[in-house]
Amino acid sequence: MTRITIDPITRLEGHGRIEIFLSDQGTVENVCFQVPELRGFEQFCVGRMAEEMPVITNRICGICPEAHHLAASKALDALFGTQPPPTAKMLRELLYMAFFVSDHATHFYALGGPDFIVGPDAPPSERNILGVARKLGVEVAGELIACRKRNHEVIRIVGGRGIHPVAGIPGGWSRSISEGERVVIAEAARMNVEFAKQTLALFERIVLDSPLYQDLLTSDVYLHRTYSMGTVDGNNQVNFYDGNIRVIDPDGEELVSYHPNDYCQQIAERVEPWTYLKFPYLKKVGWLGLTDGVNSGLYTATPLSRLNASEGMPTPLANAEYQRMYESFGCRKITAARYQPIHHRMATHWARLIELLYAAERMLALVEDRQITSKETRIIPRSADFAGEGIGSVEAPRGTLTHHYVSDGRGLLTKVNMIVGTTNNHAAIAMSIKRAAEKLITSNAPDEAILNRIEMAFRLYDPCLSCATHHLPGKMPMVVSLRDNSWSMLREIRR
Repeated sequence: MTRITIDPITRLEGHGRIEIFLSDQGTVENVCFQVPELRGFEQFCVGRMAEEMPVITNRICGICPEAHHLAASKALDALFGTQPPPTAKMLRELLYMAFFVSDHATHFYALGGPDFIVGPDAPPSERNILGVARKLGVEVAGELIACRKRNHEVIRIVGGRGIHPVAGIPGGWSRSISEGERVVIAEAARMNVEFAKQTLALFERIVLDSPLYQDLLTSDVYLHRTYSMGTVDGNNQVNFYDGNIRVIDPDGEELVSYHPNDYCQQIAERVEPWTYLKFPYLKKVGWLGLTDGVNSGLYTATPLSRLNASEGMPTPLANAEYQRMYESFGCRKITAARYQPIHHRMATHWARLIELLYAAERMLALVEDRQITSKETRIIPRSADFAGEGIGSVEAPRGTLTHHYVSDGRGLLTKVNMIVGTTNNHAAIAMSIKRAAEKLITSNAPDEAILNRIEMAFRLYDPCLSCATHHLPGKMPMVVSLRDNSWSMLREIRR
Protein backbone atom coordinates (compact mmCIF):
# COMPACT_ATOMS: atom_id res chain seq x y z
CA MET A 1 0.00 0.00 0.00
CA THR A 2 1.20 3.50 -0.92
CA ARG A 3 0.54 6.49 1.30
CA ILE A 4 0.46 10.02 -0.12
CA THR A 5 0.35 12.99 2.23
CA ILE A 6 -0.60 16.53 1.27
CA ASP A 7 0.64 18.48 4.27
CA PRO A 8 -0.08 21.27 4.63
CA ILE A 9 -3.05 21.90 2.41
CA THR A 10 -2.66 25.43 1.16
CA ARG A 11 -4.52 28.67 0.64
CA LEU A 12 -6.93 28.37 3.54
CA GLU A 13 -7.33 29.73 7.07
CA GLY A 14 -6.14 27.20 9.65
CA HIS A 15 -4.23 23.96 9.34
CA GLY A 16 -5.08 20.65 7.71
CA ARG A 17 -3.72 17.75 5.72
CA ILE A 18 -4.93 15.05 3.37
CA GLU A 19 -3.84 11.41 3.60
CA ILE A 20 -4.41 9.23 0.52
CA PHE A 21 -3.95 5.46 0.67
CA LEU A 22 -3.44 3.57 -2.60
CA SER A 23 -3.60 -0.14 -3.30
CA ASP A 24 -0.73 -1.96 -4.97
CA GLN A 25 -2.59 -1.47 -8.24
CA GLY A 26 -2.66 2.31 -7.78
CA THR A 27 -6.37 2.65 -6.98
CA VAL A 28 -7.57 4.77 -4.09
CA GLU A 29 -8.43 2.67 -1.04
CA ASN A 30 -9.16 5.49 1.38
CA VAL A 31 -8.74 9.23 1.87
CA CYS A 32 -8.57 10.98 5.24
CA PHE A 33 -9.13 14.69 5.83
CA GLN A 34 -7.43 15.66 9.10
CA VAL A 35 -7.52 18.91 11.06
CA PRO A 36 -4.82 18.79 13.76
CA GLU A 37 -5.73 21.97 15.67
CA LEU A 38 -8.13 23.01 18.40
CA ARG A 39 -9.47 26.45 19.31
CA GLY A 40 -12.02 25.34 21.90
CA PHE A 41 -14.03 28.57 22.20
CA GLU A 42 -17.15 26.66 23.25
CA GLN A 43 -15.32 25.48 26.35
CA PHE A 44 -13.35 28.45 27.61
CA CYS A 45 -16.16 30.98 27.06
CA VAL A 46 -18.20 29.27 29.77
CA GLY A 47 -18.03 31.42 32.89
CA ARG A 48 -17.47 34.67 30.97
CA MET A 49 -19.88 37.60 31.09
CA ALA A 50 -22.31 37.22 28.21
CA GLU A 51 -21.85 40.78 26.93
CA GLU A 52 -18.16 40.08 26.30
CA MET A 53 -18.94 37.53 23.57
CA PRO A 54 -19.00 39.83 20.51
CA VAL A 55 -15.43 40.89 21.29
CA ILE A 56 -14.17 37.47 22.44
CA THR A 57 -15.58 35.36 19.61
CA ASN A 58 -14.37 37.66 16.86
CA ARG A 59 -10.87 36.60 17.92
CA ILE A 60 -11.61 33.09 16.67
CA CYS A 61 -10.29 34.19 13.31
CA GLY A 62 -8.63 37.11 11.58
CA ILE A 63 -10.44 36.33 8.32
CA CYS A 64 -14.08 36.46 9.42
CA PRO A 65 -14.31 38.25 12.81
CA GLU A 66 -17.25 40.32 11.56
CA ALA A 67 -19.40 37.20 11.17
CA HIS A 68 -18.80 36.09 14.75
CA HIS A 69 -19.24 39.66 16.00
CA LEU A 70 -22.71 39.93 14.50
CA ALA A 71 -23.87 36.40 15.38
CA ALA A 72 -22.79 37.04 18.97
CA SER A 73 -24.52 40.45 19.02
CA LYS A 74 -27.76 38.93 17.76
CA ALA A 75 -27.54 36.15 20.35
CA LEU A 76 -27.16 38.80 23.06
CA ASP A 77 -30.22 40.66 21.76
CA ALA A 78 -32.24 37.53 22.41
CA LEU A 79 -30.51 36.67 25.70
CA PHE A 80 -31.21 40.14 27.14
CA GLY A 81 -34.73 40.28 25.66
CA THR A 82 -34.36 43.32 23.43
CA GLN A 83 -34.29 44.15 19.74
CA PRO A 84 -32.13 46.83 18.08
CA PRO A 85 -33.78 49.90 16.52
CA PRO A 86 -33.88 50.07 12.70
CA THR A 87 -30.73 52.20 12.38
CA ALA A 88 -28.70 49.74 14.45
CA LYS A 89 -29.79 46.89 12.18
CA MET A 90 -28.84 48.94 9.14
CA LEU A 91 -25.40 49.71 10.57
CA ARG A 92 -24.79 46.07 11.41
CA GLU A 93 -25.76 45.00 7.90
CA LEU A 94 -23.73 47.80 6.33
CA LEU A 95 -20.59 46.63 8.10
CA TYR A 96 -21.40 43.07 7.07
CA MET A 97 -21.75 43.92 3.38
CA ALA A 98 -18.36 45.65 3.39
CA PHE A 99 -16.92 42.55 5.02
CA PHE A 100 -18.50 40.22 2.46
CA VAL A 101 -17.11 42.24 -0.45
CA SER A 102 -13.60 42.12 0.97
CA ASP A 103 -13.78 38.45 1.97
CA HIS A 104 -15.20 37.12 -1.31
CA ALA A 105 -12.77 39.23 -3.33
CA THR A 106 -9.85 37.88 -1.32
CA HIS A 107 -10.89 34.28 -1.88
CA PHE A 108 -11.32 34.67 -5.61
CA TYR A 109 -8.06 36.49 -6.31
CA ALA A 110 -5.74 35.12 -3.62
CA LEU A 111 -7.04 31.71 -2.46
CA GLY A 112 -9.22 29.96 -5.04
CA GLY A 113 -8.52 32.16 -8.04
CA PRO A 114 -4.88 31.17 -8.68
CA ASP A 115 -6.13 27.73 -9.76
CA PHE A 116 -8.19 29.39 -12.49
CA ILE A 117 -6.21 32.51 -13.30
CA VAL A 118 -2.70 31.00 -13.28
CA GLY A 119 -3.87 27.46 -14.04
CA PRO A 120 -4.37 24.21 -12.11
CA ASP A 121 -1.27 22.68 -13.69
CA ALA A 122 1.06 25.61 -12.96
CA PRO A 123 3.94 25.09 -10.51
CA PRO A 124 3.11 25.91 -6.87
CA SER A 125 5.65 28.74 -6.94
CA GLU A 126 3.49 30.50 -9.54
CA ARG A 127 0.04 29.45 -8.33
CA ASN A 128 -0.44 32.27 -5.82
CA ILE A 129 -1.35 35.94 -5.57
CA LEU A 130 1.98 36.97 -7.15
CA GLY A 131 1.27 34.68 -10.09
CA VAL A 132 -2.18 36.25 -10.40
CA ALA A 133 -0.59 39.71 -10.49
CA ARG A 134 1.84 38.60 -13.21
CA LYS A 135 -0.96 37.04 -15.26
CA LEU A 136 -3.50 39.85 -14.96
CA GLY A 137 -1.19 42.81 -14.50
CA VAL A 138 -0.35 44.92 -11.52
CA GLU A 139 -3.38 47.13 -12.17
CA VAL A 140 -5.77 44.30 -11.29
CA ALA A 141 -3.74 43.41 -8.22
CA GLY A 142 -3.90 47.07 -7.26
CA GLU A 143 -7.69 47.01 -7.62
CA LEU A 144 -7.87 44.09 -5.17
CA ILE A 145 -5.66 45.89 -2.66
CA ALA A 146 -7.74 49.05 -3.03
CA CYS A 147 -10.94 47.04 -2.54
CA ARG A 148 -9.68 45.53 0.68
CA LYS A 149 -8.36 48.88 1.90
CA ARG A 150 -11.58 50.84 1.40
CA ASN A 151 -13.79 48.14 2.88
CA HIS A 152 -11.59 47.71 5.94
CA GLU A 153 -11.85 51.48 6.37
CA VAL A 154 -15.65 51.16 6.24
CA ILE A 155 -15.45 48.41 8.86
CA ARG A 156 -13.29 50.68 11.02
CA ILE A 157 -15.71 53.59 10.69
CA VAL A 158 -18.85 51.59 11.35
CA GLY A 159 -17.49 48.92 13.70
CA GLY A 160 -15.12 51.05 15.75
CA ARG A 161 -12.06 49.01 14.86
CA GLY A 162 -10.48 47.82 11.63
CA ILE A 163 -9.84 44.13 12.23
CA HIS A 164 -11.92 43.05 15.22
CA PRO A 165 -15.07 45.24 15.48
CA VAL A 166 -16.21 46.41 18.92
CA ALA A 167 -19.52 48.20 18.24
CA GLY A 168 -21.90 45.25 18.71
CA ILE A 169 -23.76 45.40 22.06
CA PRO A 170 -27.03 43.92 23.39
CA GLY A 171 -29.89 45.86 21.87
CA GLY A 172 -28.00 47.59 19.11
CA TRP A 173 -24.81 49.36 18.09
CA SER A 174 -22.51 51.52 20.20
CA ARG A 175 -21.97 54.32 17.68
CA SER A 176 -23.66 56.16 14.85
CA ILE A 177 -22.15 57.53 11.65
CA SER A 178 -22.06 61.15 10.56
CA GLU A 179 -23.25 62.55 7.24
CA GLY A 180 -19.63 62.97 6.18
CA GLU A 181 -18.89 59.33 6.96
CA ARG A 182 -22.02 58.30 5.07
CA VAL A 183 -20.76 60.11 1.95
CA VAL A 184 -17.36 58.38 2.19
CA ILE A 185 -18.99 54.97 2.60
CA ALA A 186 -21.38 55.60 -0.31
CA GLU A 187 -18.43 56.27 -2.61
CA ALA A 188 -16.76 53.05 -1.43
CA ALA A 189 -19.98 51.14 -2.13
CA ARG A 190 -20.20 52.51 -5.67
CA MET A 191 -16.61 51.46 -6.29
CA ASN A 192 -17.46 48.01 -4.92
CA VAL A 193 -20.27 47.60 -7.44
CA GLU A 194 -17.91 48.40 -10.32
CA PHE A 195 -15.23 46.11 -8.88
CA ALA A 196 -17.73 43.22 -8.62
CA LYS A 197 -18.89 43.75 -12.21
CA GLN A 198 -15.29 43.77 -13.44
CA THR A 199 -14.51 40.60 -11.48
CA LEU A 200 -17.47 38.77 -13.01
CA ALA A 201 -16.35 39.92 -16.46
CA LEU A 202 -12.87 38.59 -15.69
CA PHE A 203 -14.37 35.26 -14.57
CA GLU A 204 -16.30 35.03 -17.82
CA ARG A 205 -13.21 35.73 -19.92
CA ILE A 206 -10.84 33.39 -18.10
CA VAL A 207 -13.16 30.61 -16.95
CA LEU A 208 -16.48 30.56 -18.78
CA ASP A 209 -14.91 31.06 -22.20
CA SER A 210 -12.26 28.37 -21.61
CA PRO A 211 -12.97 24.73 -22.60
CA LEU A 212 -10.53 23.54 -19.90
CA TYR A 213 -12.30 25.39 -17.13
CA GLN A 214 -15.74 24.60 -18.47
CA ASP A 215 -14.77 20.96 -18.03
CA LEU A 216 -13.75 21.66 -14.43
CA LEU A 217 -17.07 23.38 -13.74
CA THR A 218 -19.17 20.55 -15.15
CA SER A 219 -16.95 17.54 -14.43
CA ASP A 220 -18.30 14.72 -12.28
CA VAL A 221 -14.95 14.81 -10.43
CA TYR A 222 -16.41 17.62 -8.34
CA LEU A 223 -20.03 16.46 -8.14
CA HIS A 224 -22.06 15.65 -5.03
CA ARG A 225 -25.84 15.57 -4.60
CA THR A 226 -26.56 16.84 -1.10
CA TYR A 227 -29.14 19.01 0.63
CA SER A 228 -28.53 22.77 0.40
CA MET A 229 -28.95 25.31 3.22
CA GLY A 230 -29.12 29.09 3.27
CA THR A 231 -30.81 32.05 4.96
CA VAL A 232 -33.63 33.69 3.00
CA ASP A 233 -35.79 36.77 3.45
CA GLY A 234 -39.59 36.94 3.28
CA ASN A 235 -39.46 36.49 -0.50
CA ASN A 236 -37.19 33.45 -0.20
CA GLN A 237 -34.31 35.45 -1.63
CA VAL A 238 -30.75 35.38 -0.31
CA ASN A 239 -30.07 37.36 2.86
CA PHE A 240 -26.80 37.38 4.78
CA TYR A 241 -27.94 39.12 7.98
CA ASP A 242 -31.47 38.01 8.85
CA GLY A 243 -34.30 35.66 7.91
CA ASN A 244 -35.35 32.03 8.06
CA ILE A 245 -33.02 29.15 7.27
CA ARG A 246 -34.22 27.17 4.29
CA VAL A 247 -33.14 23.65 3.31
CA ILE A 248 -33.89 22.05 -0.05
CA ASP A 249 -33.34 18.44 -1.05
CA PRO A 250 -31.06 17.32 -3.91
CA ASP A 251 -33.94 17.64 -6.38
CA GLY A 252 -34.77 21.19 -5.31
CA GLU A 253 -37.85 20.56 -3.18
CA GLU A 254 -38.07 22.38 0.13
CA LEU A 255 -37.45 20.12 3.11
CA VAL A 256 -37.87 22.74 5.81
CA SER A 257 -37.76 26.48 6.47
CA TYR A 258 -37.18 27.36 10.10
CA HIS A 259 -36.34 30.23 12.42
CA PRO A 260 -32.73 30.12 13.68
CA ASN A 261 -34.08 29.66 17.21
CA ASP A 262 -35.26 26.20 16.14
CA TYR A 263 -31.89 24.94 14.93
CA CYS A 264 -31.75 22.30 17.68
CA GLN A 265 -34.93 20.72 16.31
CA GLN A 266 -33.45 20.56 12.81
CA ILE A 267 -29.70 20.01 13.15
CA ALA A 268 -27.82 17.32 15.07
CA GLU A 269 -24.05 17.31 15.53
CA ARG A 270 -22.21 14.03 15.35
CA VAL A 271 -18.92 13.74 17.23
CA GLU A 272 -16.08 11.44 16.21
CA PRO A 273 -13.05 10.77 18.44
CA TRP A 274 -10.50 11.43 15.68
CA THR A 275 -11.35 15.06 14.87
CA TYR A 276 -11.95 18.39 16.57
CA LEU A 277 -14.63 19.22 13.99
CA LYS A 278 -18.20 18.07 14.50
CA PHE A 279 -20.36 16.63 11.71
CA PRO A 280 -23.74 18.42 11.52
CA TYR A 281 -26.60 16.65 9.75
CA LEU A 282 -30.35 17.04 9.25
CA LYS A 283 -32.37 15.32 11.96
CA LYS A 284 -35.34 14.78 9.66
CA VAL A 285 -33.21 12.70 7.30
CA GLY A 286 -30.63 11.10 9.62
CA TRP A 287 -26.98 10.13 9.62
CA LEU A 288 -25.75 7.58 7.07
CA GLY A 289 -22.07 8.38 7.27
CA LEU A 290 -20.04 10.20 4.65
CA THR A 291 -22.36 9.62 1.73
CA ASP A 292 -24.58 11.86 -0.37
CA GLY A 293 -28.04 11.47 -1.85
CA VAL A 294 -31.59 12.13 -0.71
CA ASN A 295 -31.42 9.51 2.06
CA SER A 296 -28.35 11.04 3.67
CA GLY A 297 -28.83 13.94 6.08
CA LEU A 298 -25.61 15.64 5.05
CA TYR A 299 -25.99 19.13 3.67
CA THR A 300 -23.83 21.99 2.49
CA ALA A 301 -23.95 25.66 3.45
CA THR A 302 -21.83 27.49 0.87
CA PRO A 303 -22.38 30.37 -1.57
CA LEU A 304 -23.69 27.81 -4.08
CA SER A 305 -25.93 26.24 -1.43
CA ARG A 306 -27.37 29.62 -0.51
CA LEU A 307 -28.27 30.27 -4.13
CA ASN A 308 -29.66 26.74 -4.50
CA ALA A 309 -31.94 27.26 -1.49
CA SER A 310 -33.18 30.66 -2.63
CA GLU A 311 -35.49 32.01 -5.27
CA GLY A 312 -33.11 34.65 -6.49
CA MET A 313 -31.10 37.64 -5.32
CA PRO A 314 -32.83 40.76 -3.95
CA THR A 315 -30.71 43.19 -6.01
CA PRO A 316 -31.11 43.57 -9.79
CA LEU A 317 -27.58 43.08 -11.10
CA ALA A 318 -26.89 40.07 -8.89
CA ASN A 319 -30.25 38.52 -9.76
CA ALA A 320 -29.49 38.75 -13.47
CA GLU A 321 -26.19 36.91 -12.85
CA TYR A 322 -28.03 34.35 -10.71
CA GLN A 323 -30.41 33.55 -13.56
CA ARG A 324 -27.56 33.40 -16.03
CA MET A 325 -25.62 30.86 -13.96
CA TYR A 326 -28.53 28.45 -13.56
CA GLU A 327 -29.57 28.73 -17.19
CA SER A 328 -25.99 28.06 -18.30
CA PHE A 329 -26.12 24.75 -16.43
CA GLY A 330 -29.43 23.88 -18.11
CA CYS A 331 -31.39 23.94 -14.84
CA ARG A 332 -35.14 24.06 -15.25
CA LYS A 333 -37.34 26.20 -13.03
CA ILE A 334 -39.13 24.46 -10.17
CA THR A 335 -41.12 27.57 -9.31
CA ALA A 336 -41.48 30.91 -11.06
CA ALA A 337 -38.16 32.01 -9.55
CA ARG A 338 -36.30 28.95 -8.23
CA TYR A 339 -34.20 26.65 -10.37
CA GLN A 340 -33.12 23.07 -9.94
CA PRO A 341 -30.03 23.02 -7.71
CA ILE A 342 -26.54 22.89 -9.15
CA HIS A 343 -24.45 20.09 -7.65
CA HIS A 344 -21.22 20.70 -9.58
CA ARG A 345 -19.15 22.01 -6.69
CA MET A 346 -16.74 24.08 -8.76
CA ALA A 347 -19.70 26.34 -9.55
CA THR A 348 -19.28 27.59 -5.96
CA HIS A 349 -16.63 29.99 -7.28
CA TRP A 350 -19.17 31.50 -9.67
CA ALA A 351 -21.82 31.72 -6.94
CA ARG A 352 -19.31 33.48 -4.68
CA LEU A 353 -18.83 36.24 -7.26
CA ILE A 354 -22.60 36.65 -7.64
CA GLU A 355 -22.75 37.11 -3.86
CA LEU A 356 -19.92 39.64 -4.13
CA LEU A 357 -22.04 41.71 -6.50
CA TYR A 358 -25.11 41.37 -4.26
CA ALA A 359 -23.16 42.54 -1.19
CA ALA A 360 -21.89 45.58 -3.09
CA GLU A 361 -25.37 46.50 -4.32
CA ARG A 362 -26.93 45.99 -0.90
CA MET A 363 -24.19 48.06 0.75
CA LEU A 364 -24.96 50.95 -1.61
CA ALA A 365 -28.71 50.73 -0.96
CA LEU A 366 -28.18 50.79 2.81
CA VAL A 367 -25.85 53.78 2.85
CA GLU A 368 -28.03 55.81 0.48
CA ASP A 369 -30.85 55.64 3.04
CA ARG A 370 -30.46 58.78 5.20
CA GLN A 371 -32.00 56.99 8.19
CA ILE A 372 -28.63 55.29 8.63
CA THR A 373 -27.25 58.48 10.24
CA SER A 374 -29.88 58.50 12.99
CA LYS A 375 -28.51 58.71 16.53
CA GLU A 376 -30.98 56.08 17.76
CA THR A 377 -28.71 53.07 17.63
CA ARG A 378 -29.58 51.17 20.81
CA ILE A 379 -32.46 50.07 23.00
CA ILE A 380 -31.06 49.44 26.48
CA PRO A 381 -32.16 46.05 27.83
CA ARG A 382 -34.44 46.00 30.87
CA SER A 383 -33.86 43.51 33.65
CA ALA A 384 -37.50 42.47 33.41
CA ASP A 385 -36.92 41.26 29.83
CA PHE A 386 -33.82 39.20 30.60
CA ALA A 387 -34.29 35.75 28.98
CA GLY A 388 -31.07 34.00 29.98
CA GLU A 389 -30.81 32.23 26.64
CA GLY A 390 -30.17 33.57 23.17
CA ILE A 391 -29.50 32.33 19.65
CA GLY A 392 -28.01 34.47 16.90
CA SER A 393 -27.48 33.49 13.29
CA VAL A 394 -25.99 35.09 10.18
CA GLU A 395 -24.67 33.78 6.89
CA ALA A 396 -20.88 33.76 7.11
CA PRO A 397 -19.10 33.65 3.74
CA ARG A 398 -18.40 29.97 4.39
CA GLY A 399 -21.91 29.04 5.53
CA THR A 400 -24.66 29.46 8.10
CA LEU A 401 -23.21 30.57 11.44
CA THR A 402 -25.08 29.98 14.71
CA HIS A 403 -24.18 31.19 18.20
CA HIS A 404 -26.18 29.80 21.13
CA TYR A 405 -25.63 31.11 24.67
CA VAL A 406 -27.19 30.17 28.01
CA SER A 407 -26.45 32.18 31.14
CA ASP A 408 -27.35 32.25 34.81
CA GLY A 409 -29.24 35.12 36.43
CA ARG A 410 -26.08 37.19 36.72
CA GLY A 411 -25.33 36.98 33.01
CA LEU A 412 -22.48 34.50 33.40
CA LEU A 413 -22.45 31.96 30.58
CA THR A 414 -23.19 28.37 31.52
CA LYS A 415 -23.35 26.93 28.00
CA VAL A 416 -21.97 27.96 24.62
CA ASN A 417 -22.58 26.21 21.32
CA MET A 418 -21.48 27.31 17.87
CA ILE A 419 -22.16 25.77 14.50
CA VAL A 420 -19.64 27.52 12.28
CA GLY A 421 -19.89 27.90 8.51
CA THR A 422 -17.10 25.43 7.77
CA THR A 423 -18.46 22.95 10.32
CA ASN A 424 -21.61 22.62 8.21
CA ASN A 425 -19.45 21.59 5.28
CA HIS A 426 -17.07 19.26 7.13
CA ALA A 427 -18.57 16.03 5.78
CA ALA A 428 -18.94 17.46 2.28
CA ILE A 429 -15.30 18.54 2.24
CA ALA A 430 -14.19 15.03 3.20
CA MET A 431 -16.41 13.49 0.51
CA SER A 432 -15.26 15.92 -2.17
CA ILE A 433 -11.59 15.24 -1.47
CA LYS A 434 -12.13 11.50 -1.62
CA ARG A 435 -14.15 11.66 -4.84
CA ALA A 436 -11.55 13.83 -6.53
CA ALA A 437 -8.78 11.45 -5.50
CA GLU A 438 -10.71 8.42 -6.74
CA LYS A 439 -11.45 10.06 -10.08
CA LEU A 440 -8.03 11.59 -10.72
CA ILE A 441 -5.41 9.18 -9.36
CA THR A 442 -4.56 6.36 -11.75
CA SER A 443 -1.10 5.36 -10.54
CA ASN A 444 0.98 5.11 -7.39
CA ALA A 445 2.86 8.29 -8.29
CA PRO A 446 0.39 11.09 -9.06
CA ASP A 447 2.08 14.26 -10.23
CA GLU A 448 1.90 17.70 -8.64
CA ALA A 449 -0.90 18.84 -10.96
CA ILE A 450 -3.18 15.97 -9.91
CA LEU A 451 -2.53 16.60 -6.22
CA ASN A 452 -3.39 20.26 -6.72
CA ARG A 453 -6.68 19.31 -8.41
CA ILE A 454 -7.47 17.24 -5.32
CA GLU A 455 -6.73 20.29 -3.18
CA MET A 456 -9.07 22.28 -5.42
CA ALA A 457 -11.91 20.05 -4.20
CA PHE A 458 -11.07 21.28 -0.70
CA ARG A 459 -10.35 24.88 -1.58
CA LEU A 460 -13.68 25.57 -3.29
CA TYR A 461 -15.36 25.51 0.13
CA ASP A 462 -13.11 28.38 1.30
CA PRO A 463 -12.77 26.60 4.66
CA CYS A 464 -11.86 28.35 7.88
CA LEU A 465 -10.62 25.53 10.08
CA SER A 466 -9.67 27.77 13.00
CA CYS A 467 -13.29 28.89 13.27
CA ALA A 468 -14.60 25.35 13.06
CA THR A 469 -12.52 23.44 15.62
CA HIS A 470 -14.52 23.61 18.81
CA HIS A 471 -15.25 20.10 20.02
CA LEU A 472 -13.14 19.17 23.02
CA PRO A 473 -13.68 15.64 24.34
CA GLY A 474 -13.73 15.10 28.09
CA LYS A 475 -10.29 13.52 27.84
CA MET A 476 -7.78 13.35 25.07
CA PRO A 477 -8.88 10.37 22.96
CA MET A 478 -6.42 7.80 21.72
CA VAL A 479 -7.44 5.29 19.07
CA VAL A 480 -4.88 2.82 17.76
CA SER A 481 -6.09 1.06 14.61
CA LEU A 482 -4.21 -1.99 13.33
CA ARG A 483 -4.89 -2.78 9.66
CA ASP A 484 -3.45 -5.20 7.15
CA ASN A 485 -2.08 -4.21 3.74
CA SER A 486 -5.58 -4.28 2.24
CA TRP A 487 -6.77 -1.75 4.85
CA SER A 488 -8.96 -4.32 6.65
CA MET A 489 -9.25 -3.72 10.38
CA LEU A 490 -7.40 -6.27 12.50
CA ARG A 491 -7.76 -4.68 15.91
CA GLU A 492 -8.69 -1.37 17.48
CA ILE A 493 -7.50 -0.18 20.90
CA ARG A 494 -9.16 2.80 22.56
CA ARG A 495 -8.25 4.87 25.58
